[in-house]
Amino acid sequence: MRIIFAGTPDFAVPTLQALLNSNHEICGVYTQPDRPAGRGRKLTAGPVKQLAQTHLIPVFQPENFKQPEALAQLASLNADLMVVIAYGLILPQAVIDTPRLGCINVHGSLLPRWRGAAPIHRALMAGDHKTGITIMKVVKKLDAGDMLLKVECPISVTDTSSSLHDRLATLGAEALVKVLDQYQQGTVMAEAQDEALVTYAHKLEKHEAVLDWTNSAIQLDRKIRGLNAWPVAQTLFKGEVLRVWLCALTDKTSTLPAGGIDCAEHHLDVATGDGVLRLLEVQLPGGKRIAGQDFLNAHAADGVRLGL
Repeated sequence: MRIIFAGTPDFAVPTLQALLNSNHEICGVYTQPDRPAGRGRKLTAGPVKQLAQTHLIPVFQPENFKQPEALAQLASLNADLMVVIAYGLILPQAVIDTPRLGCINVHGSLLPRWRGAAPIHRALMAGDHKTGITIMKVVKKLDAGDMLLKVECPISVTDTSSSLHDRLATLGAEALVKVLDQYQQGTVMAEAQDEALVTYAHKLEKHEAVLDWTNSAIQLDRKIRGLNAWPVAQTLFKGEVLRVWLCALTDKTSTLPAGGIDCAEHHLDVATGDGVLRLLEVQLPGGKRIAGQDFLNAHAADGVRLGL
């Protein structure tokens, strides 16, 4: 098949690579316009564009599809199918209707749970025990199309959004290849989503990074893991922002107020609204990520209350 690929970040790269390794023809890649990055704020191509250019595939970067020229360019590719994964643009109906077989999307959740922008993070923050990949048809309503394939992925108690992101990116590539085989064999089956089971994974906001130590240790653990590697959970230590990268639940109890640090066993243990949370990796402004015990070697922390 002649396939248009639409994607932008790292999450989409394994799927593009899987297409490059397949017997299908990638007739064009659509990706977000180059954005400023790094200290010099130099315009930088995204990971998908870089991979496409390596393989000399035509790359298109429209800001949107409101201009007739953008739609004409898309139509001129004469594609059978458009594969969309983490593209960053909501496709208008005119784009969805252009490829002969329409558009399909690789989504990082088990739909209809966690439609939207941040399904991996929200699954972790909600304490889900599993997530996965759903390949679905693209329709105008966000992530509401019929499902073509679902593949489950367990969530471990030590998973972060970063580790889950990498596993799902690989799983998504494998799932897409299976669906493309089904298209070729004429065996693809579509299943409607149950609207009664829909939840939304709203885009992460920076203000969500602040930890509320009156929450339970379990809630805080989920949040810290869900916000790694962006925007990274944070609190205040003696007035300075302390980023919390990794943590672990303990079976300890504490009489300290919420946010109080207990260094008795030379662990960076913090009292919460219910239980004690151990901070395994933290970072102060201008410093490196360091182990909680190394932090204690450098800072007097016993009895200090985080968040103040």
